Amino acid sequence: MKPPEQIETERLILRRPRIDDAPAIFENYAQDAEVTRYMTWRPNKDLEETYHHIEQTIKLWDEGKAYSYAITLKGSGSVIGMIALHPDVYKVAIGYVLARPHWGKGYISEAVRVLVDWLLKQPNIYRVFATCDVENSASARVMEKAGMTREGILRRYAMHPNISSEPRDSYIYAVVK
Repeated sequence: MKPPEQIETERLILRRPRIDDAPAIFENYAQDAEVTRYMTWRPNKDLEETYHHIEQTIKLWDEGKAYSYAITLKGSGSVIGMIALHPDVYKVAIGYVLARPHWGKGYISEAVRVLVDWLLKQPNIYRVFATCDVENSASARVMEKAGMTREGILRRYAMHPNISSEPRDSYIYAVVK
């Protein structure tokens, strides 16, 4: 799988992250406790932590292990979130995060939809899926709006360290061809 380095939607540009995105990512969402509430990582304590994360996402892309896209608004170019593809042979997991001022505007659903469409056109990809904490109703709605179907609950599936020190239940959503 070799995803495009940039994808445009009606309102967004999804592009490979750059190291100089780190200050905007830190400022816009990575240090925000409300944004990171249901993430599998804690809020970034400082800009250096965000730089390290971006370095890792760039490395994973170059190695073909995961493909993260910076989500930017057309016209402004400012990074308002991130969406990542995690391929595993014939299936791909999707994860995402969005800055709080941009919640409720349909940006993540728009980004998920365009990536799902692209992925399902790839000859060797048969399943695209994502999970969310059972209490994260906003993320569940994103997946439904993007055309995914809730398949069930994965018990004690994911660690969300901002909520609990124990694994929590997650919904799993998917679309298949």
